Amino acid sequence: MKSNPTIAYHTLGCKLNFSETSALNRLFNEEGYEKKSFQEEADVYVINTCSVTENADKECRQLIRRVKKQNPDSTVVITGCYAQLQPQQISEIEGVDLVLGASEKFNIVKHVKEFRETGVAAIHSCEIAAIEGFHASYSINDRTRTFLKVQDGCDYNCSFCTIPLARGHSRSDRISGVLDNVKELARSGVQEVVLTGINLGDFGKGHQGNRKTEESFYDLIQALDAFDGIPRYRISSIEPNLLSEEMIAFVSESRHFMPHFHIPLQSGSNTVLASMRRRYRRELYAEKVESIKSKMPHACIGADVIVGYPGESEELF
Repeated sequence: MKSNPTIAYHTLGCKLNFSETSALNRLFNEEGYEKKSFQEEADVYVINTCSVTENADKECRQLIRRVKKQNPDSTVVITGCYAQLQPQQISEIEGVDLVLGASEKFNIVKHVKEFRETGVAAIHSCEIAAIEGFHASYSINDRTRTFLKVQDGCDYNCSFCTIPLARGHSRSDRISGVLDNVKELARSGVQEVVLTGINLGDFGKGHQGNRKTEESFYDLIQALDAFDGIPRYRISSIEPNLLSEEMIAFVSESRHFMPHFHIPLQSGSNTVLASMRRRYRRELYAEKVESIKSKMPHACIGADVIVGYPGESEELF
């Protein structure tokens, strides 16, 4: 009897990538694929890449060499942000069969089927500005916490960041769509949902390019808090200029949202922040922290900081 085809995944980068890898696995699962560990022999290997790391190319090459040793006849698929930014470069790495950019990531089953029938390697990508629509995804494993993607892309153009080039303009799910996913997660026994996105506070930009909907991130967290099926929610990361006072006040009195905020700082110098093209100044950041601690003295606040930014002197540091 013919056994089911097998597939294995390796994810680089952010929690959003992990949620999308889970979504890709569910697509293959529906087609009868059996999931294997990346350290095991499999028929198909999917590497979901990141563009933030300096060693993206080196990591890719090492992973491809490893899986080709495990199964020389395997199909190797590279997707994710690095695949969108450098598709030609990746396609020239020995052992790569398919390169899927941002627009084709969720058509992966079709492309793998075509390759396994024809044996013709291919790049499937497009100009990032042409990407429309939103694909919801969430991570499901043996843990009680899941990462739920509610927003993708970014309209900011920070000088250090390639994400807008890799993921396109800001777009998001509808509140109704998020609630449908949350209800499904509740039925699966999930105890905590972490809301994720590239620019989470920008939630409300819909499927049609930059068209604003009537929905906002504040509306979303209110709707989620009213649903009792999930005991805990957490906001993964939110820009300080998009974290409103009403959001902070709401979380402080919320039934389900944890008193936890991850607010990227990047630099404490206004000179460096201006050079980075960030949309806030240090004073605003300090105000947000003070507001959170005044309402929730026990709150946990996380931050990202970039050091050694070009032009950053010892004094600015």
